[in-house]
Amino acid sequence: MTSAAIWLRSWLYLIAFVTWTFCIAIVGLPTLSTQRWTRALTRLWIRGIMLLARKIVGITCRVVGREHVPPGACIIAAQHQSSFETYRLFLELEHPIFVLKRELTWIPIVGWYMRRGGLVPIDRGAGAGAMRKMLRAAKSALNTGGQMVVFPEGTRVPPGESRPYRPGIVALYTQCEVPVIPMALNSGVLWGKTRILKLPGEIVFEFLPALPPGLDKDAMLSELRARLDAFQPDSAA
Repeated sequence: MTSAAIWLRSWLYLIAFVTWTFCIAIVGLPTLSTQRWTRALTRLWIRGIMLLARKIVGITCRVVGREHVPPGACIIAAQHQSSFETYRLFLELEHPIFVLKRELTWIPIVGWYMRRGGLVPIDRGAGAGAMRKMLRAAKSALNTGGQMVVFPEGTRVPPGESRPYRPGIVALYTQCEVPVIPMALNSGVLWGKTRILKLPGEIVFEFLPALPPGLDKDAMLSELRARLDAFQPDSAA
């Protein structure tokens, strides 16, 4: 596929994405009455996004290592390279709960769905208060068998780069007493952090074996970093 064709498809995808998102957000307003219906509508919206990505820009997704995700409560400590994984993990996990920065819930209409869908907005400037809120929300979700999705670096990071892990992942590991499953991915190769251009190919998610329990802070962070950095899936273009 030529560069011009890829750019054209990328713009067509963007137009289709915005149109689909606007339509389903407006039509689905009655679903905000219950979390169950809000989450069902969110899954429908994301399935539409995946269809558009596949049909227009030629992006598919393959998930490896599902056997490492236990039934019921766990914490998914995932690499974060693009918005793609925030969509797709909502389909791959039975009852995902995302921790996200509070500012995202201020987006008109979309923010309503985020709050009603059970996502956990955190004010990063609130320090210890934000940490306590996250732990309370995590324990509540985990007690009902949910899966807490955490991006340890706290923001999207391009492939090949790294940032220090934020303290939240350590608090979750030490206080929640559930398996912590690292997840590696390569979405930034095709999807990118903020760019319009999207390249055709295959995005790979790989769930890795759970971190051993009982590690101290430094050992836990070192083990998580080693596992995620060691696995760099290649895009199958």
